[in-house]
Amino acid sequence: MSPTIFMIMLFSLTTGTIITITSHHWLLAWTGLEINTLSIIPIISTTHHPRSTEAATKYFLTQAAASALILFSSMINAWETGTWDITQLSSTPSHILLTVALAMKLGLVPMHFWLPEVLQGSTLMTALIITTWQKIAPMTLIYLTINSLSTTILLLMGLTST
Repeated sequence: MSPTIFMIMLFSLTTGTIITITSHHWLLAWTGLEINTLSIIPIISTTHHPRSTEAATKYFLTQAAASALILFSSMINAWETGTWDITQLSSTPSHILLTVALAMKLGLVPMHFWLPEVLQGSTLMTALIITTWQKIAPMTLIYLTINSLSTTILLLMGLTST
């Protein structure tokens, strides 16, 4: 991958994270998460090896499923409350779906089986980006919805992940 394309991918990674962090609307947060996912895929598959292609595919499928759950959770909440505001999450099915989706995005314990396989198929720098930078946006969504989510379940998932 040329340095120009690599810098464009890193810029779009940063842009997606900033969009998610600064949003208070579910669709904008979802868009930022999708930009993050789509910009890390070419970075994962920079080495032309079957392991990196497999890692990129597993990462894409897992993140796409988690993003679909986030979008579905926000649609259920918007249907019941009439608002797309992130901080006004009030529906119980939305809480559950959002917790599962964010656990998938973060690689927390019940949904963590994709993370070691993706990290094994990527380079050290890419694994560093996946395990640090890619976790900022989902952690921000947890921070914005912490009053609605179950603190006990989040702490249990965090403790068992360590």
